[in-house]
Amino acid sequence: MRAGSRLEKVLRSGRFAVTAELNPPDSADPQAVYERALVLAEVCDAINATDASGANVHMSSVGVCALLTRAGYEPVLQVSCRDRNRIALQGDLLGAAAMGVRNVLCLTGDGVQAGDQPEAKPVFDLDAISLLRMASTMRDEGRFLSGRPLETAPHFFLGAAANPFAPPLAFRAQHLEKKIDAGAEFVQTQFCFDIEAFKQFMASVRDLGLHERAFLLAGVGPLRSAKSAEWMQANVPGVVIPEAVVRRLRGVPADRQRQEGKRLCTEIIQQLREIPGVSGVHVMAFRQEELVAEIIEAAGLLPRRRPDAAPPRSRRRSPH
Repeated sequence: MRAGSRLEKVLRSGRFAVTAELNPPDSADPQAVYERALVLAEVCDAINATDASGANVHMSSVGVCALLTRAGYEPVLQVSCRDRNRIALQGDLLGAAAMGVRNVLCLTGDGVQAGDQPEAKPVFDLDAISLLRMASTMRDEGRFLSGRPLETAPHFFLGAAANPFAPPLAFRAQHLEKKIDAGAEFVQTQFCFDIEAFKQFMASVRDLGLHERAFLLAGVGPLRSAKSAEWMQANVPGVVIPEAVVRRLRGVPADRQRQEGKRLCTEIIQQLREIPGVSGVHVMAFRQEELVAEIIEAAGLLPRRRPDAAPPRSRRRSPH
């Protein structure tokens, strides 16, 4: 145990872990964060605070984590290299550690052209691999990249993202190996809608022994409709949705497609649990947090935690 986070304990104990993304609000009201976190906390081992995903501005990941730790939740800080240089990134990591954040997901970040402000100037001083090395250096060696020593080193459970479906497919596991070599201890993948392609990826992961060096959580999520699936395929970087999935959604009336998308997500989770080397799932339900609990229950993954691991109810209702 390096970080002592609840997520780390669950994974190292051999339990099938569940994490989920909290979609940050376009608001300065902390209650918007607490309301979304409340529906996730009882069914998840940790909650990801996204960092301007898709290059669109929302409440910052550090801000969301500050609210989550204040309320007693287990956050995963997502850190993107797109918007900050190494000076700001190191400062954010120290600040997050001081707030009690123990889980950090290191990302390169989507390009600014993917978002609604393409005129923004990207930074990309580091990428995900060099960010992982930097965070590992701060944690393990107690120093900044400059060599200046830290008075107190942060304690982090470091994570990385992986996209098993991005070409060239044959090199996806080798690319993941570089991130694990750089310090990644857990991995959350892009949406998994193509089970057969994911099985091939996991076979390569096992051949390299990566499943014994890091915990892999497969990305899943409910599709609202056939139209939303087509939109994601065309507009969300890295998402691959097989035509068979879209046809399945089109095959039911429009008013039942949301339920069909939830059913499909549940089936995918059940199939993923049978794949050797998969340590959990990461649920991404954009603006559909209320469905996460239903999906996790339907997939047979409840109860999630021991009663003594849950935050006090009074703190969850009123964290001020």
